[in-house]
Amino acid sequence: MAFKILKEDKKTKARVGILETKKGSIETPFFMPVATKASVKYLSSHDLHEMKAKAVISNTFILHLKPGEKVIKEMNGIGKFMNFRGINATDSGGFQMYSPSCYISSNDQGVWFRNPFTKQKLFVTPEKDMEIQIDLGSDIAMCLDSMPLLNESKPKIAEAVRRTSLWAKRCKEHHDNLQKNNKKKQLLFAISQGGIYPDLRKKSARELLKIGFDGYAIGGLALGETKEQEYRAIEAHKSIIPKNKITYLMGAGNPPEVLEAISRGIDMFDSRFPTMNARRGTIFTSQGKLRIFNSKYKTDKSPLDPECDCFVCKHYSRAYIRYGLEHEEGNARRLATFHNLYYMMRLIEQTRNAIKEGRFVEFKERIKKMYNESKR
Repeated sequence: MAFKILKEDKKTKARVGILETKKGSIETPFFMPVATKASVKYLSSHDLHEMKAKAVISNTFILHLKPGEKVIKEMNGIGKFMNFRGINATDSGGFQMYSPSCYISSNDQGVWFRNPFTKQKLFVTPEKDMEIQIDLGSDIAMCLDSMPLLNESKPKIAEAVRRTSLWAKRCKEHHDNLQKNNKKKQLLFAISQGGIYPDLRKKSARELLKIGFDGYAIGGLALGETKEQEYRAIEAHKSIIPKNKITYLMGAGNPPEVLEAISRGIDMFDSRFPTMNARRGTIFTSQGKLRIFNSKYKTDKSPLDPECDCFVCKHYSRAYIRYGLEHEEGNARRLATFHNLYYMMRLIEQTRNAIKEGRFVEFKERIKKMYNESKR
């Protein structure tokens, strides 16, 4: 089995586990920085190693366009290509169905996309998607899913569920066939849909479970729905998926949100939220969010977070980073991005320790309180 539970919290559904991949094992819960183009914006793979990031996720569709999966395969896979020693996951590109600049239309056979670089049309089938991800050489691949808009009608979201299941079956069959002679196999995760509707979430999870995957992701959330709607959708999904299967909440990266999801049994996360917030001046700290553009930080000699031991907090002031971000300096964006991701890595590490030591609820409530009360 790819996933094994090591420790469970007695008061919630939070747990610590181990996920085995062809590159090695990783302890859960874990958070993946988004490396869309095989690079996290403003950071190097050395930076990721320094902050002890154990996994990243890249975008299959974007890498297919540039530089192309054949180039990356020639470079011995995405991990070697970007010089990242951790676990590499690749998203299927289904999220681009949310992007008007990329998405044209879809049918049961696949998706018509528009190349944003050349404006040419291209057709991606579930089978083609699997071939691209195999060539990319990632450790975890995702099924092509039909991702509805948040404000779509329930019948349209139900249609997305139907098509997601149809594509998932084709992905699984082709993925298995592509790897039948491989000793070290790429893991394949399915992505459930269903919007904010618990009945559709359960239906999607049931259909995907019948097909059988290494892990089960929850797609189409963290896109503007209320937290109550998000948590109900997670609970509906988890009520169907067996406890011994890893569960991945896609797109969630707000610290209190991540902890609430962990308390409901989520094991892995990815999100642009920490990096985008950093570039826009919202800094994650041990005392909650700090809005660096606040005028009171203009001459503040303090580090971003006095309790943080990252190189940014050891060597740079709030005033300097505020100045750099205000003038859109690349160095300031790098420093703020590094700090926010370093914070997320430490938060997840502290969360695992809290679960192991039986103090997860207290830890979660303390973090939530700081973030809810912070007005800095």
